[in-house]
This record gives sequence, structure tokens and C-alpha cells, in this order.
Amino acid sequence: MNAGQAAAGDEAKTWTLIFCAWLVAAAATLGALFFGEVMQLPPCVLCWYQRIFMFPLALILPLGLFPLDRKVVRYGLALAVPGGLVAVFHLLLVAGVIPESIKPCTQGVPCSETVITWFGFLTIPLLSAVAFSTIIALLLAAHLRSCK
Repeated sequence: MNAGQAAAGDEAKTWTLIFCAWLVAAAATLGALFFGEVMQLPPCVLCWYQRIFMFPLALILPLGLFPLDRKVVRYGLALAVPGGLVAVFHLLLVAGVIPESIKPCTQGVPCSETVITWFGFLTIPLLSAVAFSTIIALLLAAHLRSCK
């Protein structure tokens, strides 16, 4: 295999990683819209912050795919990392690790309230934290792949 073929293979793998990150962001965005608009579940303040970080990812990531622009990884990480931090904070608040006396949600739905639980453990804050973690891992892998 010559250098040109190796570079094309690395580019294809980078593209695939960014595409997979977009799939996760799109699924999370559609899921949040489903919970809010179809199931009529009002989002708490921390959920709104997570949406503020997730929704643009569903728009920005595909823009970096056609044609492949490796800089989209930076832009994606700039949204995914703080969104992930908010998701982990929300998850710890729901789990009771962080006391509710911090009061991140002073109006509307309490942030520590569990609205949905699937399979006995799967909550909306956990889904959000997993989505952000997956996007961060995929974008970091794409960054490392493109640095070769």
C-alpha cells in the first residue's frame, strides 16, 4: 500500500467517525424533541442547557462531512465537552451525589426529579450523558486519526 492509499484510508475512517458522532447527535436531538413535543414532558433548566449544546451538533457535524473538513472536530468538541459536563452534573444531581441545595432549577420542573426510568436504571440524564460521552469519544478518535 502506498502513501496515497493510506491517506485515503485514514480520511475515510475520520469521515466515518464524524458521521457516527453526527448519528448520535441526531438521535439525541430527535429523542429530546420526542420527549418534549410528543410525550409532553416539560424539560428542566439543566435539560435546556444540554439541548443548547446538543442541537447545534446535529447541524454542525454534517456540514463538516461534505466535503470533509477536519476542523469540524474542534467545533464539535467545543459544544460536546461543556454539554457533557452539564449532563454529568445533572446525572449526579439526580443520583443525590450533589445536594439539591445548590438549586440549579429554581423555576419549573425540578432538576432532581426522575420523569422516566426504563429497565430500572435508564433515565433521561443518563441518556444525555451517554450521548455526549459517545460524541466526545468519536470526535477525539477522529482527531487522533487525522493527526497521523
